[in-house]
Amino acid sequence: MYVQDTIVAPATAPGQGAVAIVRLSGVRALTILDSLWRPLRAGTKPEPRRMVLGEVIDPATGAILDRAIAVRMPGPRTFTGEDVAELHCHGGTYLVRRILGAAMAVGARMAEPGEFTRRAFLNGRIDLTEAEAIADLVAARGEGALRLALDQMTGLLGEKITKLRGQLISIRAHLEAEIDFADEDIDLPGRGEIASSVESLAEDVAVLHQSFVAGRIAREGARAVILGKPNAGKSSVLNLLLGIERSIVTAVPGTTRDVIEDSIQLGPLTLVLQDTAGVRESTDEVESIGIARTFRSLAEADLVLAVFDASRPLDPDDALVIERCHGRSGVALLNKCDLPPVIRPDDLRGAGLAMPIVPFSARRGDGLESLRTEIVRLAEEIAAPGVAAGVAISRERHRAALGRALQALAAARESLKAAMPPEIVAVDIGAAADALGEITGEIHSEDVLDVIFREFCIGK
Repeated sequence: MYVQDTIVAPATAPGQGAVAIVRLSGVRALTILDSLWRPLRAGTKPEPRRMVLGEVIDPATGAILDRAIAVRMPGPRTFTGEDVAELHCHGGTYLVRRILGAAMAVGARMAEPGEFTRRAFLNGRIDLTEAEAIADLVAARGEGALRLALDQMTGLLGEKITKLRGQLISIRAHLEAEIDFADEDIDLPGRGEIASSVESLAEDVAVLHQSFVAGRIAREGARAVILGKPNAGKSSVLNLLLGIERSIVTAVPGTTRDVIEDSIQLGPLTLVLQDTAGVRESTDEVESIGIARTFRSLAEADLVLAVFDASRPLDPDDALVIERCHGRSGVALLNKCDLPPVIRPDDLRGAGLAMPIVPFSARRGDGLESLRTEIVRLAEEIAAPGVAAGVAISRERHRAALGRALQALAAARESLKAAMPPEIVAVDIGAAADALGEITGEIHSEDVLDVIFREFCIGK
């Protein structure tokens, strides 16, 4: 529920720094600023949106707390659509707490996570896709995530969804006009024309729906599971890719008992690597739990890095790895190629492995660049369906809403084919429009907003 009060929070990260920003927004933001701060030149009234140097004071005692820059920003031309004020003070942890306490003592309330952005949405300054993009921009871990967040923050996704929803509303209006004015001589689109429009819209929605994998990879990174039997060199591969000793490497099989995760940047791609327990038949309870977690990680992965020991003959454990690679996108590493070879790529092919094979040595780094190139190629191949959409979706909420829109449009197509009454078709078209409206926030519930803005940091 939107409460018309005044909120305050630090807009900079917690901890000690050179400068901190304390932000106020709400009906009393400018009044509270006047209580906390005075210009160095007494009697001057700072102009809106100009940075002015002055002193921060404790309203209760009149004591000077800091020398700081203040900015007054009267609404509605502000981020939140309300009156906004900022104090740019020195970045001491205790000092920021004192200023926040002084602001709350004269009527401000500590902001909840994402409350500034939530007010911007509720006041019509941004739509819900732009609000989510702000959180994604703050959390971006690589160039791909940054580009995607910027595209969405500038309104590309919201504009596309709004356009599609507008076309659906237009179709529904024509259907309802057919219902209301059936006996009137009004020129309305025929059923064939409506069916063609619905088909075209369904194709556009489907393209956007299919962009989810590309968007998720850009936002979160491509998930790659390192898979292999014990002592094939999986942990060494992880350490080599990361450039640090992240996993323990020993000659003892089964050292890795749990999933170890870290990430690297390959060009614009963030790659989330998971080193897993060795795959084999085991009666050890702890090892079996680790192998079960390996298979769960494998089920959620975008890519598989299958590691085979070139210095040992293929065995039933290798066969189990090959079986788990069936139908998966990935690359096989024929590791330990610095040792006398016992198996070669043709042996893996003969055993049923279909993915590209890279001769590799985790000890010497042989094949590392080929592996990196292959990973980027595979990730781009997986993300290719999203390119056609122009701008990709990246959140499960978007994917689910588009899925509901597609179901409603499929029902509308069937109703049109069956020559059902316009009332039936209009209901399905309306359901599709409502589903798209949930993405931009034109249709929303408080519960959905709570979930979305809970992800934000305080002060944003």
